[in-house]
Amino acid sequence: MSDDRTLTQAVHDLGSALWFGGAVMGIAGVNKSGSDLRDGLDKVRVAGSAWKRFAPVEWAGIGAVLLTGSQLTRSSSQRIALQQGYGTVGALKVGFVLAGAAATAYASYAGARIARAAEEAAGRGETVDVHDATRPSSATPPEVARWQERQRVVQFAIPVLAGGNIVCNAALVQSYRAGATVKGVLGRFLP
Repeated sequence: MSDDRTLTQAVHDLGSALWFGGAVMGIAGVNKSGSDLRDGLDKVRVAGSAWKRFAPVEWAGIGAVLLTGSQLTRSSSQRIALQQGYGTVGALKVGFVLAGAAATAYASYAGARIARAAEEAAGRGETVDVHDATRPSSATPPEVARWQERQRVVQFAIPVLAGGNIVCNAALVQSYRAGATVKGVLGRFLP
């Protein structure tokens, strides 16, 4: 049986890059794109539409990280157990991935709540004024503003968590270097 995990590692890294990059692009680009529009409801609609189109791609990246991450962990379990410190890094990585996936799901939920609250407010004849998709103005209906604030916080957490996954993965990949292997094994057995 081959010990070459190049394809698995590549899919994992590409999924991580997609997730991280997409989250940053969303914060910097998608959410701000509506600020060029005049109508607040249109600002919310544009961002909501873009996020809906990107969601399947983002979840494919997260799915790739979850699937390949479990395969890489399973194939490296003896090394992780043997080398001091790498088990902790592996557990931290799992925490980042699970928290990041949960944050991504919550951000999507918050976005749906923003869209629904904005449409309902417009249906009641209220003015829906926002700076952009996640920043309310002084004239934003309270329900919309509440969900915008929640979404903005969680959306900033997502690249931090996805980035934490990438950093931990880089540390785990280093466990294969000869010097790291010797140091990790000796650290496990020598006080």
